[in-house]
Amino acid sequence: MSITALQHRIGYDFRDPAILESAVTHRSAGRDNNERLEFLGDAALGFAIADALYARFTEASEADLTLMRVELVRGSTLALVAREIDLGSCLSLGAGELKSGGRNRDSILADALEAIIGAVVRDGGYVAARDVVVRLLKGRLDLVQEHPIKDPKTLLQEELQGQGDALPYYHIVENSGDAHDRRYRVECRVDSRKLVAFGAGTSRRDAEKEAAQAMLKELGKRE
Repeated sequence: MSITALQHRIGYDFRDPAILESAVTHRSAGRDNNERLEFLGDAALGFAIADALYARFTEASEADLTLMRVELVRGSTLALVAREIDLGSCLSLGAGELKSGGRNRDSILADALEAIIGAVVRDGGYVAARDVVVRLLKGRLDLVQEHPIKDPKTLLQEELQGQGDALPYYHIVENSGDAHDRRYRVECRVDSRKLVAFGAGTSRRDAEKEAAQAMLKELGKRE
């Protein structure tokens, strides 16, 4: 697929098509690659999805909005969107990645889609990028609340596994109150990211869920 056709599929015409060329160039193909644009696009994507969810689901809690956002911006979701627009056929890859099936690898596809969003930010500004994000994920935005929202611990585990990280570790750091009014404070650690988050609740499970929720928010800030 040509760069012109890709612009048609994402619904945005670049004033400077060269920046789109960079967005579809993997680091294995040269120095002028999409890593910096991916960084920018990741931030723009997260904000655009948060913006859309806030506007659409006016009664949803912060916790539910966070979980919906995580579901929509996770790598596996982005890879599916990338396949829907046949992004793999546009990628510039080094010989090694071509031989190993890089055009269909989830991580490469998701990173390239984020880089394209970053390229739109650079070429046309945030509003243009937001419109591209909403257009590409519209079907999933429409359906996200119809599916059961996963437990934060499950979502955190899936998110870390998708990124190749070790599983999170939960540990009770405080246990207070009488038997009928017990309070737990739990830490959640992701050692591979050197991150710690905390949660509290009237049961260990509730405290762990709150800690996992806090960790998901922390990962959203760092990624």
